[in-house]
Amino acid sequence: MKRRELCSLIAAPALGGCTVLGLMPEENRIDFAHVPWSRQASIYEINVRQFSAAGDFAGVEAQLPRLAAMGVGILWFMPIQPIGISHRKGRLGSYYSIRDYVAVNPEFGSLADFRRIVDRAHALGMHVILDWVANHTAWDHPWVTRHPEWYLKDAQGAISGYLYHPTEGGAAEEWGDVVGLDYRQPALWPAMTDAMRWWLREAGIDGFRCDVAHLVPTPFWEQARSAFERERPVFMLAEADQPELHVRAFDMSYDWDLHKRLVEIAQGRADAATLRAWWARRQALYPPDAYRMNFTSNHDKNSWSGSDAEFYGSVPAFKAMTVLAALLPGMALVYGGQEAFLDRRLAFFERDPIAWKQTELAEFYARLLQLRRSHPALANGQYGGGLRIVEIDNAAVFSFTRERGPRSVSVAVNLSARPQRFAAPGGTARHLAPWETTIDAI
Repeated sequence: MKRRELCSLIAAPALGGCTVLGLMPEENRIDFAHVPWSRQASIYEINVRQFSAAGDFAGVEAQLPRLAAMGVGILWFMPIQPIGISHRKGRLGSYYSIRDYVAVNPEFGSLADFRRIVDRAHALGMHVILDWVANHTAWDHPWVTRHPEWYLKDAQGAISGYLYHPTEGGAAEEWGDVVGLDYRQPALWPAMTDAMRWWLREAGIDGFRCDVAHLVPTPFWEQARSAFERERPVFMLAEADQPELHVRAFDMSYDWDLHKRLVEIAQGRADAATLRAWWARRQALYPPDAYRMNFTSNHDKNSWSGSDAEFYGSVPAFKAMTVLAALLPGMALVYGGQEAFLDRRLAFFERDPIAWKQTELAEFYARLLQLRRSHPALANGQYGGGLRIVEIDNAAVFSFTRERGPRSVSVAVNLSARPQRFAAPGGTARHLAPWETTIDAI
């Protein structure tokens, strides 16, 4: 697989002290060649425990045809391995406290059940990635007793709960149900890589979403990907946003910045200027071949920060922000249940099934994802069209066009709960109802 070369990371005070990816001159740059099936895909996150009344693989399998028809290309499964018992949080514990990397949580079913889901997804034209937790394990993972040297120690030399230092300030958090792995230990690297490769071989999955990827050394991810691709191509998503992760390790990273701005707009605290600033920042930090994941929610945002109703207020506002997340450059994520409008926070450590009571957004999502899947201007990364922001005379309206060859998609979004009037290019007056969007595809 081709890779581009990293020249340097340089400080950019004008961008608030962020780092900018300094690349080799354009003529020496080599694109990151993403797997073909990812190039027009959207991604859908599945929380098996909450996805159905049964909370198991069978409950997911039953909905695979619906997801395929909706236009989903990649299924991201939250961790499905056995959960630690020691220091467990809540009754059922966190999916991210893994007791055995190469086994299946019996709460969900068997390896054969999961393999059947993967095979069925492939038959329906979808691909499957598995959430991977490489930074820490449960207290009762076998490595704790067999290889205590692979774990971080406190000042007294004892293994203790993982101390997480947020990347954006704030007090350190102790994740008391997990213990941190020490990547200064060379023997840990092949052991972790082999555990990941086991799922590629035994379950037939197509790649990984890597939890807190920035807390694990980038060279580990780079060598792991190289090892996987000696067997077959994979897709890798980083729960991180460091530009250097895109050089050799990851296809895609999180765009938390876009999510933050969409919430601010829906709550009346920002307008079109914030989206122009977002795009300028993304262009400065990331090359065109870096996939960014656009989202209105995910499991962390929903459980710990707010439901769709809390973030966006009304269904019309939510739909307007979803159009932006889906049609701006980047791969669109749907968190399982959003097509039923998640008006509450799902419990994290207990059974709390999605209430599949509303269907009004199912057709809306299907139209968006099918458009993304079929229109060349909406392809991901370097395969799609760039973004041309249309300058108009109303800060409450954001308008843009994406083009690829002779094909184009033009979008205008009312970013407010009030009717808006604006002059379109050419001087034609246009009106948008509160939160209304227009999409013109040719």
